[in-house]
Amino acid sequence: MRFFNYFIILTVLVLFSSCKVFRSNLMLKTSKGYTYDKIVDSLSKTDYKIESNDIVNVRIFSNDGFKIVDLASSMQQTNFIQLDYVIDRDGSCKLPLVGRIKLAGLSIREATEFLEQIYADYYVKPFVYISVTNKRVIVFPGNGGVAKVLSLTNNNTTVIEALALTGGISEDGKAYKVKLIRNQDNQPPKVYLMDLSKIEGIAVGNTVVLAHDIIYVEPRYRLARTLVGEITPIVSLISTTFLLYSLTARTR
Repeated sequence: MRFFNYFIILTVLVLFSSCKVFRSNLMLKTSKGYTYDKIVDSLSKTDYKIESNDIVNVRIFSNDGFKIVDLASSMQQTNFIQLDYVIDRDGSCKLPLVGRIKLAGLSIREATEFLEQIYADYYVKPFVYISVTNKRVIVFPGNGGVAKVLSLTNNNTTVIEALALTGGISEDGKAYKVKLIRNQDNQPPKVYLMDLSKIEGIAVGNTVVLAHDIIYVEPRYRLARTLVGEITPIVSLISTTFLLYSLTARTR
């Protein structure tokens, strides 16, 4: 009877243990009553902005592209070398002929038009093509061990599209509790809470993701499975101890 009482006490302690014991794999928790940032319509219309540490590939053509002076393939016609240009911490990068130019904070279209104006001093009707080659977001679809780092090939990839590219929300994920965590230079991260469980969630799901965003789908807490996993070893230990005690008592 004494061992049974110990078992009951131990079970109660496990049941009421903290999340650090029961849900130790849960990441990016928010406290009760946490104030999330407000999702506004402009988030779904935001163009990708070039940021520090982005790697941009720049190609330049003259005569609106009729005569190629491409950085990548026309070494005989120009002194350009095929290179990707890294945006430094100050938001600038060093480009051929024009030197250091600040591109951070500009959309791809704005940067393209800006460089076309600058290179107009060197080429007739320059045509500039820019692409960012290292854009990526991290997606946690709601199941441990299946997080993915997603490379963004589309400048205006949305939250729903990013989830789809990684296989969608897992069976254990809470579609009604999707966090978009946006890291910004020298600013606290913004955290947006999205409910994608209903058709009304399509509006917030169309939010455009930016490089270094984190999409975190909170996993569902399966109490029965957790209890079995946590208590089974304890029950086995107690049963073994009780059996050994019984055998020892009989031999006395």
